[in-house]
Amino acid sequence: MSQTITSSAGSAATNRIALAALIVGGAAIGGSPIFVRLSEVGPMATAFWRVALALIPLLAFSIGKRPAEGTAPLRLRDYAILVLPGIILSVDLAAWHLSIRMTSVANATLLANLAPVFVTIIGWILFRSAVSRMFLLGLVTAIAGVVTLKGGPAALGNGDLRGDAVALVAAMFYAGYILSIGRLRSRFDTLRIMLWSSASAALCLLPVVLYAEGTLFPSTAYGWAILFGLAFVSHAGGQVAIAYALAYLPAAFSSLTLLLQPVVAAVLAWLLLGEGIGAMQAVGGVIVLAGILIARRG
Repeated sequence: MSQTITSSAGSAATNRIALAALIVGGAAIGGSPIFVRLSEVGPMATAFWRVALALIPLLAFSIGKRPAEGTAPLRLRDYAILVLPGIILSVDLAAWHLSIRMTSVANATLLANLAPVFVTIIGWILFRSAVSRMFLLGLVTAIAGVVTLKGGPAALGNGDLRGDAVALVAAMFYAGYILSIGRLRSRFDTLRIMLWSSASAALCLLPVVLYAEGTLFPSTAYGWAILFGLAFVSHAGGQVAIAYALAYLPAAFSSLTLLLQPVVAAVLAWLLLGEGIGAMQAVGGVIVLAGILIARRG
């Protein structure tokens, strides 16, 4: 009996650490729109450097590290499934950055953050993941908070429908990324997954940049600083924290908690870009947090 109680206490502590990592990761990624807005290069080039430069701290951390926990890839199939999240992530980043150019920032951010809906639906269809009514209530509440945060339903009328459709594509692929990482974490460690996914995403994005934009390098030290901040903070920091959390928390709940991203983006835009936060934005942020807490109970 005492061993069972000790095991339960350890599991609860681990889940709390994973939840903290998830929140920190969501907050780190929430700052990515600020870096993208300030970048000197185009949206596709910014997406490329985001994953390419993130390999620097990931590789540095792996040097001298003891063999990580988890099963090392042995067959060609193992390498293929390690590359898959990066391919999915490259499409997500390309679609999201493209949608920002085609529709309003509010529409792009709002629609791209509907990923939890697709995570829940895909997880239920493919993996028969259990979904409680309490969780669904929290999901609906959090999404309502995001809509409120972005100016209410009326804000959806200010964008281009094609851009809105591209943003929805980004949401679907981000859902696929979350689910694929969640499945991989049962076999491989965080660092191995992030190295493979980041490298494969960079390789997928590079030809897109050269074809669609042509300009790959920023022209000033400030431009490089923005790209390094995006890569080190939002990707290497944020995505690693999320990948770690997905080993211990359900993918559907993890994706829901990432709805903190637009809240963080709004706060950072207010602090760094002088974009004021009105009453509706403040109320939306509170509703998002309430939805997450409800879903946590479910």
